[in-house]
Amino acid sequence: THCVSGCVCPHNKVLDGKGHCIAPEECPCVHNGNFYNPGESIRVGCNNCTCRNRKWHCSQEPCLQTCSVYGDGHYTTFDGKRFDFEGDCEYVLVQNYCGQQSTGNQETFRVITENIPCGTTGTTCSKSIKVFLGVSIFFHKCDGHSDVIQRAPGGKMPFQIRSMGIYLVVDTTAGLILMWDKKTSIFIKLSPSFEGHVCGLCGNYDGNGNNDFTTRSQSVVGNVLEFANSWKVSSSCPSANGTKDPCTANPYRKAWAQKQCSIITSEVFAKCHSQVEPNEYYQACVDDACACDTGGDCECFCTAVAAYAQACNELDICISWRTPSICREFHSTMI
Repeated sequence: THCVSGCVCPHNKVLDGKGHCIAPEECPCVHNGNFYNPGESIRVGCNNCTCRNRKWHCSQEPCLQTCSVYGDGHYTTFDGKRFDFEGDCEYVLVQNYCGQQSTGNQETFRVITENIPCGTTGTTCSKSIKVFLGVSIFFHKCDGHSDVIQRAPGGKMPFQIRSMGIYLVVDTTAGLILMWDKKTSIFIKLSPSFEGHVCGLCGNYDGNGNNDFTTRSQSVVGNVLEFANSWKVSSSCPSANGTKDPCTANPYRKAWAQKQCSIITSEVFAKCHSQVEPNEYYQACVDDACACDTGGDCECFCTAVAAYAQACNELDICISWRTPSICREFHSTMI
C-alpha cells in the first residue's frame, strides 16, 4: 500500500504518500502496480475483487481454465505451459479418459485437430476440428463445412453451436467450451471438475505445468517431440522430428514480419502488457508471419495478434486493435 504510519499525522491517521493524512480504511489497494481506491473493483480471472480496508476481497467462483492453440503450432496448456510443435497429422488436444482415471461423469469427450502444411518451411496449421461427445460427433472444416456425424439416442444433442464475432463456439453439456476461428486458432475452456482428469496436448490440468508433458502411456517426459508425437491419432502418421526457423528460411520476410508484429508490444496493447507478457506472443507472431510464404501471410499475422488479444480478453482486458487497414473483422452470421 502507498500509505505508511507516520508521526506527523494525528492519531489513527496515516500518510497517503502525497503528504495528506487519511484514515487507514481510505488507503488504496494495489494490483499489478496500479492503485485502486476503496470501493473500486477489478476482474481477476472469473472473479470480482473489491478494494476494502487496504485489502482485496474477491469472490470465490470456480473458473474455467483455457488451453489455446494458434498459428504455426503454438500451444499453451490449461496449466500455462507454453510450447511449440509442428506435426502433420491429427492429434488429441484433450480427452477425459486417461488410463484408469475416471471423472465419475457419464459423459466422455475428446477433441481432435488436424494439422496441415501452410507454408514451404514445414509450417503446419490447425485446419479442422472433431469433437467427440459420448456417441455424438461434431466435425467442422475451415472451408465452413460442418456436420454432425452421429446423434445421441432420441436426437438430443449434447452441445449447441453459435457464432461469436469471428469465432465458432461449441458449448457442451460436459463442461467443455470450444472456440475456433475456423482457421488456425483454437481455445478450449474446461470446467474445474475435470482438474487432474484429462490428457492430451493441452496437458493434465492439475495446476502444475511442470508435468504437462505426459504421454499417451502416462509417462512424464522432458522432450516436447516425444510428448506431442505420442498423441497422434494414427500410428501410421509420420512423427515430427524438429522445428525450423522460418525467418532464417525466408529472410526477405523478416523485416516485414517484425514491423507488422510490433503492434503487440506497442501502446495499442499497453494496458495488457503488465497482465500478459507480450514478448513470447510477439516472437510467435514474427515466426508465423515469416512462415506463411505460400499466401495467407496477412491471415497468419492477424491470427497471431488475435491470440494475444484473446489472452488479454481472458483477463477482461478488451483491446480494440482491428482497423479497416489492419486485420479488418468480418462478422459471421449466427448459426
